[in-house]
Amino acid sequence: MAEYEARVEEERRQYAENVDVHALPGICFYWLTKYILPQLASFGYAGADEFFLLNLERAYDGAAVGGRGRVRRFVSLGAGNCDLEVRLAEGLRASGRTEFVFDCLDLNAAMIERGAAAASEKGLAGVIQPLVADFNAWRPEREYDAVVANQALHHVVELERLLEGVPRALSREGKFIVSDMVGRNGHRRWPEALELVEKFWRELPARYRYDRQLRRQDEAYPDFDCSKEGFEGIRSQDILPLALERFGFEFFYAFSNVTDPFADRSYGPNFDAEGAWDREFIDRVHPCDEAEIRYGRITPTHMLAVMGREQDAELVCREHLTPAFCVRRG
Repeated sequence: MAEYEARVEEERRQYAENVDVHALPGICFYWLTKYILPQLASFGYAGADEFFLLNLERAYDGAAVGGRGRVRRFVSLGAGNCDLEVRLAEGLRASGRTEFVFDCLDLNAAMIERGAAAASEKGLAGVIQPLVADFNAWRPEREYDAVVANQALHHVVELERLLEGVPRALSREGKFIVSDMVGRNGHRRWPEALELVEKFWRELPARYRYDRQLRRQDEAYPDFDCSKEGFEGIRSQDILPLALERFGFEFFYAFSNVTDPFADRSYGPNFDAEGAWDREFIDRVHPCDEAEIRYGRITPTHMLAVMGREQDAELVCREHLTPAFCVRRG
């Protein structure tokens, strides 16, 4: 219990002043724009926001059987500053879908306060309902037409409890809409992926090996365990297998592994997104990453997924990269 409380305090400390949780370095946007977004576009999504919005619209419309004017209820787990939820609420309203309430849960009171302020500023105070809650112990008290989890599940210690609660919370046609990291716990690399990361790492000049988050120079790639103190990545590797047991996947898009360390917040800012050498480096890492994932020699670390209560749902995915194929065995 003492260890858990210490982790809670560390989580609160890390995010109390974090206004832009999802800020990414320029080289990451280069990689996403050139390689990932075109793949996502093949499924009809221009980006992550549109992925969430279009599936919320489908959940909204699917709930129409309850009668015209019925208020739809959505919940976001780990909503943080509620920036995504505010954008989604604006998008739903712009499409004429106005009868909904969005519960937004997060452990961090400072972030929830910022979310409440942002919602009020946008005229959404009655629609966005920010609530301080530890979703390690969350027990849904009402039925929802959609449950949203944006980069939240990998922070959950009691993942089994949470994923048992979500199906009970969903309405019959309700959707569980998720974007998350599903690699090794603590965002470490499994040995087969670590070997490739270290191969590319050895090509980096010294100035690219400076960790901007920990403010230290790394000679060798450290494969740092991010879950040592707070909840970052504490159950990442369990998300996909547990979801397979409890839900029917309707959409699944998984990507990346070896590219992550070179595009993330630690080392990514050392790259010049406009630099020829920097782009050429990413242009070599990504195809290697893709080939190894396709052959099943390494597994993806990111997923976008839409799930429902029905286990026999028809699945849309990228070629043979099904949820089951992307689970690491052994």
